[in-house]
Amino acid sequence: MTTTTRDDQASAETAPSNRCGFTLLTSQVGQVVADVMEEKSGIEITRLPAMIRVDGGERIDVIYDEIAEELGVDDFDHSELEEIQSTHYGRMVHTDDRTIFFANPEDAAEYLGFDLTPVQE
Repeated sequence: MTTTTRDDQASAETAPSNRCGFTLLTSQVGQVVADVMEEKSGIEITRLPAMIRVDGGERIDVIYDEIAEELGVDDFDHSELEEIQSTHYGRMVHTDDRTIFFANPEDAAEYLGFDLTPVQE
C-alpha cells in the first residue's frame, strides 16, 4: 500500500500543463461519448470502473451532432453532457453546437471576445 503525505502533495508540479479534459460517468451514454472522443486526434481516454477520463491538449471540442449520430437520437446538447460529466479541468465554453474545453483561460476569453486588458485606476 502506498501512502501519500502532505509533504508529497506540497511538492506536486505546479507549472501549467497546457491540457484540458473532463470526466464522464461510466454509463451507456458516457461510453458513447468516450468512443466518439477517442476517434479525435490528441485525445486520450482512460476507462476506469466508475468513470472515464477524457484528456487532451490545448483545446477539446465535443460536437453535439457527432454524439447524437452515434447515439441514434435527434439531439444532444450541453445539458445532457453535463448530466454525465462529473468534473472538468480547463475553461469550459458552451455554444449552440458544441462544448469547448480550453487549457488556457486566455484562449477561452479570446474565443468569447472578452477583453482581458488590465484596467488602470
